[in-house]
Amino acid sequence: MPSISKKGNAMPQSPIRKLVPFAENAKKKGTKVYHLNIGQPDIKTPQVALDAVKNNDIKTLAYARSEGSEEYRNKLVEYYKKHQVNVTANNIIVTTGGSEALLFTIGSITDPGDEIIIPEPFYANYNGFSTASGVKVIPVISKIEDNFALPKIEDFEKLITKKTKAILICNPGNPTGYLYSKEEIQKLKEIVLKHDLFLIADEVYREFTYDGLEHTSVMALDGLEQNSIIIDSVSKRYSMCGARIGCIVSKNEDFINTAIKFAQARLSPPTYALIASEAALDTPQQYFDDVKEEYVERRNTLITELQKIDGVKVANPKGAFYCVVELPVKDSDRFAQWILEDFNYNNETVMVAPASGFYSTPGEGKNQVRIAYVLNKKDLIRSVEILGEALKQYPN
Repeated sequence: MPSISKKGNAMPQSPIRKLVPFAENAKKKGTKVYHLNIGQPDIKTPQVALDAVKNNDIKTLAYARSEGSEEYRNKLVEYYKKHQVNVTANNIIVTTGGSEALLFTIGSITDPGDEIIIPEPFYANYNGFSTASGVKVIPVISKIEDNFALPKIEDFEKLITKKTKAILICNPGNPTGYLYSKEEIQKLKEIVLKHDLFLIADEVYREFTYDGLEHTSVMALDGLEQNSIIIDSVSKRYSMCGARIGCIVSKNEDFINTAIKFAQARLSPPTYALIASEAALDTPQQYFDDVKEEYVERRNTLITELQKIDGVKVANPKGAFYCVVELPVKDSDRFAQWILEDFNYNNETVMVAPASGFYSTPGEGKNQVRIAYVLNKKDLIRSVEILGEALKQYPN
């Protein structure tokens, strides 16, 4: 029988999606499942984006340009200017989601066997994208005790080798909700300039910062023009996860000229989604103000309820809509499966994402889960109540 590639066998499963069959089976049995596992907001998509697709008069659904339409990229230029990022349309390549932006970026700056340093826990698909490109993730561990703050620069320096090509961060962070300060971004700037590395920043949660704190983009700092790359997406910003539109932003011409070849190879981003994303840029600021206020209330509700459960430790997120929770269990993968397969509380249960999949260091995060506070406050309270009851009944 023909064999599967080593790379294919090495591809990690998604900690977010691998439990879906168990959730579906629970639903077939009549159990209601509260989804705390995935960052799918219940916030409504801006009507202006939906109307742009609904009311268009396209007669032939043609290819878009490989780099995305000039109209959309020009509007993105104005959007970024509001966030202290001054670029031109030629600095932007539109991609099929932030996922493709990451794949194009890794493909453009690394060769098989190269290394990328990433503070962990990190977005689980960073492992998958790196594996697909034959690149090794070198983790530098951040701790729940420090609220997942940036590890010491000395910890990064010890890991840099001739094979190191980049440092990758998510800001604000998925799965931690941590928001890097301007001082921390400045420290990263110094180390990538010292070692001539790229600094890749996944900034898809830029709008969602709390407690009066502000987001600092890697492209807002002078001196990083040739080293910084932004990964971006409309998915969370406008609650448009299904649109699958993202982009790469960089002032490094060699990088952009390389990445466009990957974009040409996959032809183009989806036309209808481009139309919706361009229209979404006209979303009024009040939309984001209301969404931020809602997420702050949800975060506060979730943290308050979780702290009522004995043996639970939770980090306090300052951005995005995730938090990492430490549970009094030995193996959160087994626990997450058990609460879907063998447990219900008044015919209801919850689905969480085991945090081990957000680490690449073996054994780390085994007693942690990621919770996305994308449900309304009433459902969050009920979900935590069910989680607490599950912990009481869990045999392990």
